[in-house]
Amino acid sequence: MSEQPLPQSVPAPVGLDNCADEPIHIPGLVQPHGALLAFAPDGKLRAWSANVAELLGFAPVLGTPYDRLPLAPAVTEQLRACLVEGADSPTGIETQGNGNTFDCVVHGNGTRAIAEFEVRHVAADELAAFALKAHAAIERLRRQRSIEALLHHAVEQVRAITGFDRVMAYRFRHDDSGDVVAESRREDLKPFLGMRYPASDIPAQARRLYTINTLRLIADIGYTPVPVLGAAGEPPLDMSHSVLRSVSPIHVEYLQNMGVAASMSVSIVVNGKLWGLIACHHMAPLRVPYSVRMACDVIAQVLAAAVVSVDSHERMRLAEQAAGVRTRLIETLLHEDDVLAALEQHAEELAGYLAADALVFTQQNKLTAHGVDEELAAAIVGSLPAQGEEMLHRSGRADWPEGLRARLGPWVGLLALHFDPATAGWLLALRREQVETVRWAGKPDKLLKTGPLGHRLTPRGSFDEWVESVHDKAEPWDEPRRLVAEQLLGEMHRASMARHAETEKARMQLLAMLGHDLRDPLQSISMAATVLQHGAEPHQLGQRIERSSGRMQRLISQVLDMSRLDSGLGLSMRKIDVELSKMVEDLLDETRLAHPGTVYQADIAQGVHGCADPDRMAQVISNLLSNARHHGATGRPVLVSLKEEAGKAVLEVRNNGAPIAPELEAQLFNPFKRMALQSRTNRTGMGLGLYIAENVLKGHGGMVAYRYEAPHVVFRVEFPLQPD
Repeated sequence: MSEQPLPQSVPAPVGLDNCADEPIHIPGLVQPHGALLAFAPDGKLRAWSANVAELLGFAPVLGTPYDRLPLAPAVTEQLRACLVEGADSPTGIETQGNGNTFDCVVHGNGTRAIAEFEVRHVAADELAAFALKAHAAIERLRRQRSIEALLHHAVEQVRAITGFDRVMAYRFRHDDSGDVVAESRREDLKPFLGMRYPASDIPAQARRLYTINTLRLIADIGYTPVPVLGAAGEPPLDMSHSVLRSVSPIHVEYLQNMGVAASMSVSIVVNGKLWGLIACHHMAPLRVPYSVRMACDVIAQVLAAAVVSVDSHERMRLAEQAAGVRTRLIETLLHEDDVLAALEQHAEELAGYLAADALVFTQQNKLTAHGVDEELAAAIVGSLPAQGEEMLHRSGRADWPEGLRARLGPWVGLLALHFDPATAGWLLALRREQVETVRWAGKPDKLLKTGPLGHRLTPRGSFDEWVESVHDKAEPWDEPRRLVAEQLLGEMHRASMARHAETEKARMQLLAMLGHDLRDPLQSISMAATVLQHGAEPHQLGQRIERSSGRMQRLISQVLDMSRLDSGLGLSMRKIDVELSKMVEDLLDETRLAHPGTVYQADIAQGVHGCADPDRMAQVISNLLSNARHHGATGRPVLVSLKEEAGKAVLEVRNNGAPIAPELEAQLFNPFKRMALQSRTNRTGMGLGLYIAENVLKGHGGMVAYRYEAPHVVFRVEFPLQPD
């Protein structure tokens, strides 16, 4: 079988426009300071670098078993372990051959066992000194208690044990750009601390390799690559874990543009993701022994462990705080009739929980805004999808519908939780635009020019500081905050389902009661009609028919009002100038006539006029008088007062009675409260009166409230005499 160079991945015209697709893990080339041997699962040689004879002193023959090659026993044994036992992790071995001392690294790639031999140019005693320095450096790192201190000490120690001219620590951002957060450098070099490098500097496939092969050395940027040879037709060798793998020409050009002659990178991998990078630059070629590089890798692992520890502590603290907020909110939601009012009670806590600058709550076409203009809040709600995502995220102005962008002002960040799709219930967290001045390490745009690889898109030729002000972006919600938001959404979903189940149960009770209550007046009317047909005295029967039909009308009217409120339509209002004093007196006269057994004592100020819907306001007053009669102590009068106070009409209705229990007080204005459906003192009521009364008063810009002043239960109504 003939031998030939294995296929290479890099075509000549590769540029920044296609480097993201460059298969850099199969270059078919190695750096020349070492040699490579690759063996198939049967232990036979399948590929090798073209410099094996020069460095190792023997001519490789395709198909030779690894144990027939002139390799040291330690190398042979490690190859056996890799092939037979599946020991794929890189193992470093010191070995000699052809007058050279090598750092041999044996590892597997899933289909091949690979042995790489790096020529060592450092004496053993120097290497021992390196090892002592590395041990001391790691011990110093272990004593640090913050990520900032760890990164600062890491770059100092890596530079001390490797001798690089510049060592930087990158920390990657959510968009994969990286900030230089720590730096140790030769004094005459320009500082890069605080600069940001665009995400395009590390394409996706390079980021993957940085994650699985955490240390990378380019000893001499000006090297001439050595081809990897093998059987004709053999697929390219996967060199993802290789220490000698040749790098992309784009990356070489990038480093040359920076004036770098040698480089090393050590990955900081946290939870399987590239969190940061220790990047080392030297202005002349530099070889770093394998054992020293491994010490740098340990430093990176110490850093990663510290980051995990700090992150875990922060997540635990956030989870504990979030659990407390969720518990308090859900407890309120389960007991509060008005969902939006319940959310508003916890607005400040929720803003902290979600790290938001403003909040908007909406349900059934109602809306409350906390920290943002209500008109804008309504427009934002209008931009939300009616169906689909339960959690929606927008982090910049460009993420919003085009017609709304100009109106947003600073509110360009959004995290929307669709907690109750059945009632269009949304909780919106908003973040302001975060105007940021970015110090780029050179203008990050791609430039078309003639570079070493021809006329094409090429890496930046200048790394002078280039300052850019970034607008129209908000800080995106990070993973921990999104997690607590998902937990909150789940809890609110469950609370909404419980509320819907309770409401549905109450609806069924109400419908059953309505059917029962309508049966009595209908039967009374039917009996009266039958008697009339037989010539009975019509006067008394007429009164009975009138009372029964009036009761039916009241029941049906309440159900219709409830239906309008429940559907979000609101109550119809027809406001005119009304003499409220006369209205209250007339209603009292009617009530005294209808219920002569109850004493009503009145204190009505004369001449109180106001703008109101007379029918709706009569509905409110009649309900309060009826409640006082049903629930008041027998033989005790009902006290009614009306006065004008600070431009408002103030009506109070009092009856003797015990205070309402706190758990029932919380449900007073709920349309589906069990205490109303089970009341022994008002078997003909459905518990809708106070619910409708509260909404009538809201429509007048007023309110109705309960309090207890021993021995009286007091309901107070107030609303402005003239609308705003």
